[in-house]
This record gives sequence, structure tokens and C-alpha cells, in this order.
Amino acid sequence: MDSALLVSFPNASVGGNGWRRGNLNKSFSSSYAAVRVSRSRAWDILERYCGVGSQQYLLKHHTRNTKEKSAFYRRHGKRLLVNATAGHPLESEPGAYNSKSIRNSIKNAIDAFYRFSRPHTVIGTALSIISVSLLAVENLSDFSPVFFTGVLEAVVAALFMNIYIVGLNQLSDIDIDKVNKPYLPLASGEYSVGTGIMIVTSFLILSFWLGWVVGSWPLFWALFISFVLGTAYSINLPLLRWKRSAVVAAMCILAVRAVIVQLAFFLHMQIHVYKRPAAFSRPLIFATAFMSFFSVVIALFKDIPDIDGDKIFGIRSFTVRLGQKRVFWICISLLEMAYGVAVLVGASSGFLTSKCITVLGHAILASILWNRAKSVDLNSKAAITTFYMFIWKLFYAEYLLIPLVR
Repeated sequence: MDSALLVSFPNASVGGNGWRRGNLNKSFSSSYAAVRVSRSRAWDILERYCGVGSQQYLLKHHTRNTKEKSAFYRRHGKRLLVNATAGHPLESEPGAYNSKSIRNSIKNAIDAFYRFSRPHTVIGTALSIISVSLLAVENLSDFSPVFFTGVLEAVVAALFMNIYIVGLNQLSDIDIDKVNKPYLPLASGEYSVGTGIMIVTSFLILSFWLGWVVGSWPLFWALFISFVLGTAYSINLPLLRWKRSAVVAAMCILAVRAVIVQLAFFLHMQIHVYKRPAAFSRPLIFATAFMSFFSVVIALFKDIPDIDGDKIFGIRSFTVRLGQKRVFWICISLLEMAYGVAVLVGASSGFLTSKCITVLGHAILASILWNRAKSVDLNSKAAITTFYMFIWKLFYAEYLLIPLVR
């Protein structure tokens, strides 16, 4: 830069006749000789020809650029140093950022779908089908590849239908869920309505397609009846949206969770997988009766933490009509009665192992339920919701005991 300044102003003469060739050569020689002049000399010449104002502007501009560069390197120096120390090229930094952004996007998408699928219902559906399928097993030789294939077909098709049903319910309840369950993807805005429709439609098609390909009529009819009841329960059309009626809503849940799951999936294994004639065994009748109690409890209890939104949007649930405390203790009483009947059924078993496990298991669950119920703060929505999830855990535990009832 110093050189450029000196070459620009050597012995300049702005005469009317312009530059003369001899003087130009002479000036060029003296300029070339002065190229290595010191920085202070350059600034003296700059001040002479450009004035103090120009010098101050350049100095100010140079200082500002220096500060900005210093701030940039202070900000990024540590990251670059880490990369250099680790032996990675500095140019890989944008790629690393993009990789992290992609991982976060995938993680958020999985989390949103996890909440959308209502995982407690997914677990309950899978466990119930596996448990009921085990009731069709008569001896150890029945545990064949055909058995596991039949169970897998039923579980996957039912889970697809389960996601359709819970997804349709969320699509129909977006405004209510903004009050009752604001963490759900549709209520929070993570999913658009179009995205929700695309998901539930896709899973509905997959469920029916798999049921048709498998060729099991008990399985296909289980899917079809679940579709009809699940749609009528949620969708807001004339004569539908049965969830507005507390009794009809409870009957829908009871029909699916207690009757269809037990009977249809048992017949799927009995008729389609094992090619045996239909038969209703003692354990199957017990499972249907016990889960009828449990399904009613779930139908009643799920509305207890949702009382605020239900009141606002005119959903006349039993909780809205009777109050939280009364419905809560009705649910506890029904479950304790069911456990009492289960203890009697277990005690009447002719198999000692079955008798001991079923009697002791149901007695323990009944005791845990009673102790937990006494400590619930019915004025706290969080406490009621936590207890509702505990009810689902008891639901899971029962399906672990049902195959042992003989």
C-alpha cells in the first residue's frame, strides 16, 4: 500500500501542458527508488495530497475492520482451534452443523409422532393381542413359526388401526386438546391438519391392506368393526361423534377393548393360524369379563383430568355430570370388584401353579391400587393424569396374568 501511494504522487505536476516524456521517466526512476520508504513517510505524503480528512476516514475505516475481524476470530477461534487440534479440516465446520441440524430434525419428528400415536394405547393394544393369542396355545408344540407369524400379522395390523383411531380423535378435538392436552402435535401446531389427515389415512389403508393380504376373516372383521366404532366415536358428523354421550362413548370403548380384542384375535389364532374349530375356553371368558370392567373404568377415568375442556365444549361426560371425586371412586370400586372376582376364579383353578400366581397376583394389584388411590390429590390435574397412567399400567399387568389363568 505504501508503494502504491508513492507511485501515485511522485513529483506530480498538473500543468496546463501535461506530462512530458523526459520528466515522466525521471519521475518514475525516483519513485521506484522510494518504494521502500517507511510507513510514516507514506502517511506524510497522504496528508499532503489528500488532506487530513481523508487520512482520518481511512484510519477510522481500518480500525473498524480490525475490530470486526478481531471479534470474528474471538467468536470462532475456539471452534476452529478445536477442529485443527483434532486433525479435522477447518472447512468441515458447516457440514458438522448441517449434520447436527438433521439429527435434531429427525429427533423432533420421532418425538412428535410418538406423542401423536398415544403410546399408552399402542402398548395396551400390542400386549392384549399377544396375551389373548397365548390363550389359544394348548401345548408347547404350538409355539411354532406359524404362531409367531400369526401374532405379528395381528399386532401390526391392529397397531395401524390404533394409530388411525387415536389420530382421528385428535383431528376432531384440536380445540378441546388446546385446553386439555396442549402437548399433542395437532394442538401445539407441530402438525398441520393436512399432515394429520395424511397420517391417519395412510395408516388406515395400511391396516386394511394387511388384513386383506393375511386372509384371516376374524382379523379383518376386528379391524373393520374397530374402524366403524372409532370413526363414529370421534368424527363430527350428524348422528355421529358418539363421545358426546357418556354412555355410548363407554360402550364403544368396551366393545373394542373388551369384546373385539379378546374374541376376534383369539379366533384369528384358533381358526386361521391353528386351523381348529372355534371354541370359547374358560380363560377366554374370564378375560372378556374382566376386561369389560377395566374398559368401563378407562372410559370413565380418561375424562376426569379433561373436565375443563369438556365443560367448555359441551362434552357431557360422567365427570362433568357427577363430579371428579364421585367418578374417581366409582372407578376404584369397579376395579376392586374385578380383582375380587379374579381372586375367586384363580382359587377355583385345578392347576396349583395357576392358582397361586393368579390369586397372589390379583391380590397384590388390588392392594397397590387401593393404597395409591388414597393418596391422590383430586384437586391436582397433574396428580389425576399420573394416576390415569397408573391405571394403564394395571391394564398391562392384567394381560401378563391372563395367559396364566387355567
